[in-house]
Amino acid sequence: MTDTFNVSPVGYVRSCFKEKFAIPRQPQLAPAARGVLELVAPFDNGDAVQGLEQVSHVWLLFLFHQALEEKPRLKVRPPRLGGNQSMGVFSTRATHRPNGIGQSVVKLDKVEAGRLWLSGIDLLDGTPVLDIKPYVPYADIIPEARNTMASAAPMLIAVQWDEEALVQARDHGLRLAEPLIELIEQCLAQDPRPAYQRPTPERRYGAQFWDVDVRWHYPQAGLIQVLEVLMATD
Repeated sequence: MTDTFNVSPVGYVRSCFKEKFAIPRQPQLAPAARGVLELVAPFDNGDAVQGLEQVSHVWLLFLFHQALEEKPRLKVRPPRLGGNQSMGVFSTRATHRPNGIGQSVVKLDKVEAGRLWLSGIDLLDGTPVLDIKPYVPYADIIPEARNTMASAAPMLIAVQWDEEALVQARDHGLRLAEPLIELIEQCLAQDPRPAYQRPTPERRYGAQFWDVDVRWHYPQAGLIQVLEVLMATD
């Protein structure tokens, strides 16, 4: 027997990530990645978040709203394995989920009636959040837990700045009152390219963080050079 259930978002994330490319593949890998969870009625009057000021981190259950699929995938190709090896969908955290549901543990920086200020996020702007649960250290930390497929954080690549790009990033960071330089470095150092893709050094890449476009390339193995940090244009 197959039952169908309806769920509705409790809020939506206003995030520093305006597109999927360059979002960290796990939460907490970019502490400078910040956003605000804006709650919707009836959860926006303060009662629903009473007591959360005692909590440092929360679990968010959300929808991969730009990766929803009508036909479930049984196998996926996780980036961690180079993007060329298939694994069962339930052994990965791939965005291609049977019900499009994701989960992330994020840092809770501030609680307001109707808003939660978050950091260490890996959520796209506009992400619908289905539920919020407090992180409980004594229950959620399992010292003997193992995952041999993903036993450690990804190796980082050195980030080198073009002098003018660094000035641009510093100015935009001050304008936004956000740690923009740190955000760019933390995200790019994880190498957001598809794992199987190794193009020529001349190829340029780009992504939008907050309201700025960032352009970079890979002049040599193990090095990223940031070329431009400019206001985004419609």
